[in-house]
Amino acid sequence: MAANAEGVPAALREEPVRDDAAVETAEEAKEPAEADINELCRDMFSKMATYLTGELTATSEDYKLLENMNKLTSLKYLEMKDIAINISRNLKDLNQKYAGLQPYLDQINVIEEQVAALEQAAYKLDAYSKKLGNHFYFCFDLM
Repeated sequence: MAANAEGVPAALREEPVRDDAAVETAEEAKEPAEADINELCRDMFSKMATYLTGELTATSEDYKLLENMNKLTSLKYLEMKDIAINISRNLKDLNQKYAGLQPYLDQINVIEEQVAALEQAAYKLDAYSKKLGNHFYFCFDLM
């Protein structure tokens, strides 16, 4: 085969075309540029630190927000507690006043019952007097 390769003109021989820009040799891949790797590591750690700082700051802000919400809720509950205490106190005062008025209310009920009984007696008396009047008128007419 070597003879065939020698007898063929160079233009017809097929040799792989190499593009040196696209192909790396093993030596180039084994020799890392120390300055570039160190700089990339520093850049990566710097960006990672910035990212983690942002994440921790956001988490911290979330906890501060929750703390403020808890404080406001606590204050609202204290206000509601004060309102409930005032309502309870006013209700006790009203109950005491009602208890103080109860004897008078009982007297009013007794008087109302007596007035109703008196009213019934007055209706009966009125009916009886009309009957009696009619009887006397009838007697006078006969005379």
